[in-house]
Order: sequence, then structure tokens, then C-alpha cells
Amino acid sequence: MSNHSIPYVLITPARNEAAYIEKTIQSLIKQTVLPAKWVIVNDGSTDNTSSIVRPYLADHPWMELVDLPVRKERHFAAKVYAFNAGQERVRDLAYEVIGNVDADTSFDADHFEFLMNQFRKDPRLGVAGTIFKEASGYSSETNSFEGQNHVSGQCQMFRRRCFQEIGGYYAHKAGGIDWMAVTSARMMGWTTRSFREKSFFHYRSLGTAERGQLASSFSYGEKDYYLGNHPVWQIFRVAYRLKNRPFLLDGIALGSGYMWALLTRVKRPVSTELMRFHRKEQMQKLKAILGSLITFRRIDRFDVKTSSR
Repeated sequence: MSNHSIPYVLITPARNEAAYIEKTIQSLIKQTVLPAKWVIVNDGSTDNTSSIVRPYLADHPWMELVDLPVRKERHFAAKVYAFNAGQERVRDLAYEVIGNVDADTSFDADHFEFLMNQFRKDPRLGVAGTIFKEASGYSSETNSFEGQNHVSGQCQMFRRRCFQEIGGYYAHKAGGIDWMAVTSARMMGWTTRSFREKSFFHYRSLGTAERGQLASSFSYGEKDYYLGNHPVWQIFRVAYRLKNRPFLLDGIALGSGYMWALLTRVKRPVSTELMRFHRKEQMQKLKAILGSLITFRRIDRFDVKTSSR
């Protein structure tokens, strides 16, 4: 590890990731700045995820494998439990940044060196990551209105003090754990930033693990409701999907998921304070987007500014 680099650790909860995890490993062992420890938590996989990881351990002592028992139930809270099991393994290490890295990603060799440099330059940077791309042509830079303030859950790097202040990940079974962590950090005054100068590759399409695309879109609609999306924002979000023919059915599923959660009054895991903060950011962003349309100015959706604090 470089003497000038901020020490960091990585944790990868992995469940049935035999198709991709070796790609993740290959990209991590080539990093110009290695983590002090990388804990891969095999979360009860029923495939050969564990046997793919194990041969790498002898030659890379900074890697560790933790095997958790097989479980029948699948939910997003399990990812938090697996992450926490990994966090226990690094508890006594001296590190400044802790990261969650999914087991279906791969990175350029200088990816984490770049991110550690950002933490070193900005002491208020609490959560950092980069844009990501998928084989379908999807790019979080150009195909999402989340923007640079959001850090995608497939690779989230937290300053240790920030992660402690937000209380870590919240184990919510229906999901949204990554979003809640980043938004909570921003609400507490930390800077959260996704950098477009670098990117990583995500092998599995967003939200499709063990389910189809339409089911995934319906689930995202439900999540939009219980994470507190402003209804006006949601209308425009669905309308944007509907106007793009390849995403027409996705838009219908997204809107249906939101309405189903609204009608059944799905319990929200977010506090009133966090929901208010989130909605204020959304409406500021929507104002900027509509303003650009009215004035016929091209908008950089990645760089839409909010100023909720």
C-alpha cells in the first residue's frame, strides 16, 4: 500500500455470485492501492461462490472469506447482516474509509487510489463513489436523475466517522439501504459525491437479481413510495419512462408499484426528517429540470444542483 494513501477496508456480501465474483476478484487484486483488508462474506450461497474465492486467499493475505449458513429467506436486510459480519472482522484495524463492494462489479486498476485521493483532498467528504455502466448501454451518468450527490450501492465508500455517525446501514427487508445511508449522511452535513472521472462496470442489470425486469421495476416503484418520493416527482419520473418506448412497460410497472404501496400504506422505514429533506432536494431538482425545458437549455442531469442544507 502507498505510504501516502488513506487506509481503507472493503466488505463484499455475496450470495450466489458464482457467475461474476471472479471478475470482481481479478479487478481488486490488480488495484494500484490495495485495501488493508477485503472481507468477502459468503451469505449462505447454494452455488460455488465460496469455492471460487478460496484459492485466492493464500496468495493474498489481505483477503478473507467468511461463510455464513444457508438460509431460505431472501431479503435486503440480509445484505446488511452480512456486511455487519464482515465489519466485525475489521473492527480492530486502523482504517479511515470503509467500503461496500458488490460481487458483480469490476474496476480499473487505479479505481480505489482515485477515490482515496478524493477523501484526502476533502475532509468533509463522507461518502464517495463513481458512475457505473452496464452491458445494456445503461450509464448512471446519463440515464439517471440521481445525479452526482448520490453514490450507487454497488460500490459505496464511507469515511469511517461518517459511517459511525449515521449508524451504519439500516437493515430494511424491502431495500433502500444504500440510499438511506447516503441521504442520511448528506442530511447530517457530510458531502456525498459520485465522480464521473472514473467508472466501474456492473454485470447484472439493476435490481434484477433472481427476478425479471418488470418485477424489478414494480419493486422500484414500491421503494420510491416507502423511501418518501414526492408524489409530483414520481409523476414526472413515470412520465419520463413512458415517453421512451424501450421503457414503456417499465414505466407502467414503476407507476403501478408506487400506487400499490400508496394504496396499501406500506410502512416507511425513513424518518419524517429524512423524508422532508429528500423531498426538498427532489423539488429543487425538478425546478431546475423544468426551468431548463422552458428556456430550451440542455441540462446535465448528473450535475443538477440542490441546496437542501
